[in-house]
Amino acid sequence: MFDSRFPNTSGQPTSGAPPERIMKIAPLDLRQQRFRRRLHGFDRTEVIAFLAEAADDYEQALRELDRQRQDLIRMEALLAEHREREANLRNTLLTAQRLADEIKEAAQSEAKMIVREAEGRANLILEKSRARLDEVEHDINELRLRRRDVEGSLEASIQALYHALEFIRDQDRPERDEKILLHRPRQADASGASAPEAQGRDERQSGGQG
Repeated sequence: MFDSRFPNTSGQPTSGAPPERIMKIAPLDLRQQRFRRRLHGFDRTEVIAFLAEAADDYEQALRELDRQRQDLIRMEALLAEHREREANLRNTLLTAQRLADEIKEAAQSEAKMIVREAEGRANLILEKSRARLDEVEHDINELRLRRRDVEGSLEASIQALYHALEFIRDQDRPERDEKILLHRPRQADASGASAPEAQGRDERQSGGQG
């Protein structure tokens, strides 16, 4: 039997449901209700049968109402669970978004740091390359100057050797001419004397002059 004064038999409050009116008559009251007899009153058997039928319908209605209340409680519990899951999912998404933002910021910071380091290394390499290029250019200029000095020294040495050779040639030319004259045969004079005779005559002439 259901007591209309306690419509929620589960003992759990129905959150969000409007307050229900407490019913003063229960199906049992309908079945146990007895009326006083009066003259020319209703037929007692029909009245009891009607009350019994009304009690059955009333009890069925209460059963259906209680079932609906139970369904409502289950739906509210399921809705609360879904809301809790939705909140957890929202929190999870927010946490994931925050982590993604933090990872993105960290990656950007790391990328900027890597770029700065790479730029620093590139600038250092560029400075070293420029310094090395300056050294190479300086060495090349020194080599060019040395080459010019060597070329000048060689030209001076060649000129000196050339002049020395010309001088030696000039010194050797009269002696060579004399040697050529000594080895050349003398021709006979106009008197028909031979060369020894002419030489003796010349010697005598030179002695007489002395």
